[in-house]
Amino acid sequence: MENVPVHEIPIPEYNVKDRPDHAAVGAKIDDVLKHHFLGQHVAVRCIGSQEHPDKTADELIAIIKTIGHDRYEPDRKGDRYENVENKHIDFFALDFVIEPEGRYLEQFIEPFYEWPKRAGREPVRLDIVLVYDFSALEVVEHRYEGRESEVKRDGFVFRNHDKKTEALKTIIKIL
Repeated sequence: MENVPVHEIPIPEYNVKDRPDHAAVGAKIDDVLKHHFLGQHVAVRCIGSQEHPDKTADELIAIIKTIGHDRYEPDRKGDRYENVENKHIDFFALDFVIEPEGRYLEQFIEPFYEWPKRAGREPVRLDIVLVYDFSALEVVEHRYEGRESEVKRDGFVFRNHDKKTEALKTIIKIL
C-alpha cells in the first residue's frame, strides 16, 4: 500500500556518538503516536537504516510501503531473528495501547544504543518507526537462545499474508 502515511520528525540532537537521552528522544516520537493513535492497540517496530548499508532510509521506506515490512531479504540472519524453536516470525515489535501518559519509544532508543556497544558493535540510531494495527497480527510466543526460561511475546506474523501492507498504519521517519 504505497499510500501509507510517512510522518517526518526532526530530532537533530539524537545521535549515537554520545549516549542519547532516551526518555527525551522517545517522548518526541511518542507525541506522534499519541496524536495519531491515542486509545489504539498498535505494534511498533523500529529500525536503523545504518543496519542496511546498501539502502538509504528513503529506499527502505519505499520497500516497506510496497511489501509492508522491512524483511526484503527473507533469509537474512540478524540480531534477534533466531529463536530456539525455529518458529516462523515475520518481524519483531512491541505492542502497546497508546495512552495519554504512556512512554513507549524510550524502550527502543536505549537498547539500540546499549546492546550493540556491549557486543563491540556501533550503536544504532533508529530512524524508521513502523506502526502496525495489532488486530492484523498474531503474536508468536518464542524463546531466545541463552534465555530459554523466558517466553517472549515480541514476535509477530501477519494474519493475512496477502494483505501485509494493510496492516501497516504509518511510518515515522526520524530526521
